Amino acid sequence: MKPRKIVDKIYWMGSVDWDRRLFDTLVPLPDGTSYNAYFIEGSEKTALLDTVDPSMAHELLSQLEGIPKLDYIISQHAEQDHSGTIPQVLEKFTDAKLITNPKAKGMLMDLLQVPEERFITVEDGERLSLGDKTLKFIYTPWVHWPETMSTYLEEDRILFSCDFFGSHIATTDLFVTDEGRVSEAAKRYFAEIMMPFRNLIRKDIEKLASYEIEIIAPSHGQIYPRPSFIIDAYKDWVSGTPLNRVVIPYVTMHDSTGKMVDYLVSSLVEKGVRIEQFNLAVTDIGKLAMALVDAATIVIGTPTILAGPHPYAAYAAFLANALRPTAKFLSIIGSYGWGGKTVDVLAGMVPNLKAEIIEPVLSKGLPSDSDFKALDNLAEIIAMKHKEHGFK
Repeated sequence: MKPRKIVDKIYWMGSVDWDRRLFDTLVPLPDGTSYNAYFIEGSEKTALLDTVDPSMAHELLSQLEGIPKLDYIISQHAEQDHSGTIPQVLEKFTDAKLITNPKAKGMLMDLLQVPEERFITVEDGERLSLGDKTLKFIYTPWVHWPETMSTYLEEDRILFSCDFFGSHIATTDLFVTDEGRVSEAAKRYFAEIMMPFRNLIRKDIEKLASYEIEIIAPSHGQIYPRPSFIIDAYKDWVSGTPLNRVVIPYVTMHDSTGKMVDYLVSSLVEKGVRIEQFNLAVTDIGKLAMALVDAATIVIGTPTILAGPHPYAAYAAFLANALRPTAKFLSIIGSYGWGGKTVDVLAGMVPNLKAEIIEPVLSKGLPSDSDFKALDNLAEIIAMKHKEHGFK
């Protein structure tokens, strides 16, 4: 794809990756992704903001063929999907300098073996003049690595936000045209990589409040011509206020746990609680992560296998612990054949969750009438606690 004009003398470069379905050998990409780089042509100097994943280096290098001189490459984030093609661009433009912050400099030297003499480091708030265009560097750490920064183009009021406000979507639309679709993709993106840092991201959002922003250009996904759309969404996601919602990730082997999940869901629905149910044998982990953003309660359903939880349930617990959602309550339901330590193992896997534990319900074999009664009681407690906290 050829460079695409955003506004006068500012161009999108990069690649749309239609076929990629997994990121970091972990994160599902049902809609593909894009790697966005941006070329800025000042009256005196030129700059390229970020590069692309090494797998797409040929596309960026082709786009740069018509550029006679590149003065600066700006690395906002050292991860390879944005910086992995820096060595090739530096090789092509032998006089170009690589601009980044001191923390990113060390990481780029380690990850890409960029020679130290190619660097210029900038501090938070420092400006770089390209002549008639001025770039201001804004440290925005933990969106989603500690060295990440954003770049504000003062004259055009454009925020180049790198991973901040990004989304994984492959499309030919340069700007956001379907806010509903982008909202879901951006929430998935937030849930999968940003949620553990929500308190720090809240500070980054506050830091941006003093800037007049007319366009947000992230390094994944489409460009936002209405910045308030994504900024307001982020304010909501980082607020940490749960909804009247129970997320139930579960796995079942011989349907005992499945019957318990079905019964609990029915009982909760009768009491006015919304449910997000995920069969871990087939679920999209990204969808589970999205649901955790707003969950007030998490109930893990698992059979006992080899005296502990099913590995899928253990993975769900590990994921929740890593993502650190603000759920207020946690419980476990499931079945066992002769005994085990399922509850102890799962409880020990979620130290990062600051949630109140509600008494688990475990059935020996198929659930009996007393087990169903215990599930009704669990549903009653959850509904009551949600009501007491005013979750809507």
